[in-house]
Amino acid sequence: MTTASRPVAAISWSGGKDCCLALMRAWPQYDVRAMLTMFDEAGERSRSHGLRPAVLAAQGERLGLRVISEGCTWPTYEAAFARGLERVAALGCTHIIHGDIFEDDHRAWTERLATDAGLIAVQPLWGERTDLLVREFIDRGGDARLVTVRETYLDVTWLGRPLTRAAVDEFTALGVDPCGERGEYHTLVVNCPLFSTPLRVQHGEHVFHGGCWAIDVTLEATHAAVP
Repeated sequence: MTTASRPVAAISWSGGKDCCLALMRAWPQYDVRAMLTMFDEAGERSRSHGLRPAVLAAQGERLGLRVISEGCTWPTYEAAFARGLERVAALGCTHIIHGDIFEDDHRAWTERLATDAGLIAVQPLWGERTDLLVREFIDRGGDARLVTVRETYLDVTWLGRPLTRAAVDEFTALGVDPCGERGEYHTLVVNCPLFSTPLRVQHGEHVFHGGCWAIDVTLEATHAAVP
């Protein structure tokens, strides 16, 4: 199915910078209609970044995308993701966009599940240098906050900080991958050129779990999901 010669697509969406950059790159070539996000079994936090559903929904509203979500445990992640892809295909999508950069096994996994659902996996960032990708995100007008940091690389004071070129320089000095591709950090995108309006958030408590510090991010009290 195509619209104005553009294939209809969905984006595998974590809420962070990599999927956002992949979306910005793919936007001119695809009619992107939906975002697919995986949550924990209770549906209270996103699996990858620990974000609240309301925050992801607010991103979807600003992108004009339908939010598709599935709940799962880590052992049931594959089956749940496959269900999500089937729902994407049922919307008329023919492609699913990912923000992966490397790990051949993971790419093979995404392509296998996409094929099983009748979709084509698209990897706009694949194999590129992470230092260039993170700077491209920033230079394109992407605005993100650090929401999770791995203690062995970054301390708790990094939580809530904006992702800037100066921060990327500090990552390099600390031996941290510029895109956090070894799990050093995760981000929440609060604005980009595709957002209708910026996302206004407030930072809550810090939680330590599994070797990582995370910050509880909520929408501002006066800030509705739809402006």
